[in-house]
Amino acid sequence: MHLTKIATLALLITVIAMRNGLEAYAFLSSQIYLTTKEEEKLGKEFMRYVKKHYVFIEDPFIVSYVNKIGHHIVAQLPSPPFDFHFYILEEDVYNAFAAPAGHVFLHSGLLAAMESEEELAGILAHEIAHVLCRHISKQMKQSQKIGLATLAGALAGIFLGGSPTATGAITSSSIAAGMSLSLKYSRENEIEADQVGLKYLTKAGYSGGGLLKILQKIRAKRWFGPEQIPSYMSTHPAIEDRMAYLDTWIQTHPEAAKSVRHMDPTDFCKVRTKLIALYGDPGAAHNTFDAQLRKNPKDALAYYGKGLVLDRDGKKEEAVENLKRAVQLRPVDSDILRDLGKAYFHMGDYAIALKTLKGALAFSPKDPEGWFLLGRAQMEMGNLQGALESFKTLVNTAPDYLPGTYYLGEVYGKLGNLGEAHYHLGIYYKEKGRLKNAKFHLNRALDLLTKDPEKRLTIEKALKELSGAQGHDRNEKSAW
Repeated sequence: MHLTKIATLALLITVIAMRNGLEAYAFLSSQIYLTTKEEEKLGKEFMRYVKKHYVFIEDPFIVSYVNKIGHHIVAQLPSPPFDFHFYILEEDVYNAFAAPAGHVFLHSGLLAAMESEEELAGILAHEIAHVLCRHISKQMKQSQKIGLATLAGALAGIFLGGSPTATGAITSSSIAAGMSLSLKYSRENEIEADQVGLKYLTKAGYSGGGLLKILQKIRAKRWFGPEQIPSYMSTHPAIEDRMAYLDTWIQTHPEAAKSVRHMDPTDFCKVRTKLIALYGDPGAAHNTFDAQLRKNPKDALAYYGKGLVLDRDGKKEEAVENLKRAVQLRPVDSDILRDLGKAYFHMGDYAIALKTLKGALAFSPKDPEGWFLLGRAQMEMGNLQGALESFKTLVNTAPDYLPGTYYLGEVYGKLGNLGEAHYHLGIYYKEKGRLKNAKFHLNRALDLLTKDPEKRLTIEKALKELSGAQGHDRNEKSAW
């Protein structure tokens, strides 16, 4: 029987590990997989590409919900190899993938097409399993000589389907020499990810039915030409084989065929409503919510979605009326109340916006967007000190919500504290991947914050990271 190089190494690992213990196993494993440190470096480089070319959905309600489901599944793993992070890209396509080092991505189009938490959990479990099985890491090891930044760009071009302009820019810059890389998942990778994913999915209290349902939707999305095939199908092959396997598994595991996790559908329905209203086609969104209201004239979330899309259309007064109707039907729903405050803010009625937002925060005192909007309203009313306190609260409780960091810098600037202003703007631009802007602001902060040694250390560390990233920009073939 002919054995590939990888298969031979795998056999040697088994034999030698039995004879010589874990040291031999670790050595030979390193010949197949990237080390976790190598993969973490690649993950950072990959994230730099994504931040440069794609738009992330930053809505804290959507982001926190997806992360809650993802981390609940990760909690079932005995020893996760990485810290997992979950992101939603604003792309109206059917796609999801796991990047190096536990960075898991969903595209907004796929998330909006889901109808239950089970479908979301199924997709996330599958992608988490790809990370756990080190599928990308194994293929990366074989291409390691190409260089860190080039590999990151190649992966971005392969997995980030859906935006031809961005994908073309990534692939042309990273595989300029006509390089051909086989970094996509194999049929065996996909089946293994389903097997492993199902194990932890059921431990998390979900059935496999959600994964099967969303795969059926992805397959049904296929139209008439190759350009219409969902991105997910091009990077995750053998979808029919997977569906057959899942169907058989569900039938032969009756004890795990039903969810045992308690799921309140409200949060999922809100996520889907916001995705359709704020990130989908506005005309289709109106049709969706109008149909829901014809079916049930007391559907609070349909009024909520209608209000959001009207606000997006610039029809502020109609937006307020629909959101007020949603509040009447769900009077203690802080999310709807906050977005009513947001609509008042967009109308320029800052006093009513302020009152409404304070009411929303009374129900949900840790809501990042509530504090953000409150700070914005306070700025518009000339209460800079109040805005400063609101943005400080926001950044302390939700540091990943980057608009808060930006506006904290803005308020510090208006108050004349230029050192803190440059510092927070520098951190904002660093996290957004805008390296030149970040370097400018952080250097200015370093010049101005001469009496804050702790913050100076933070700035110096950030500048060192930026220098490393810019080094990769200049020399994509740098050593690992």
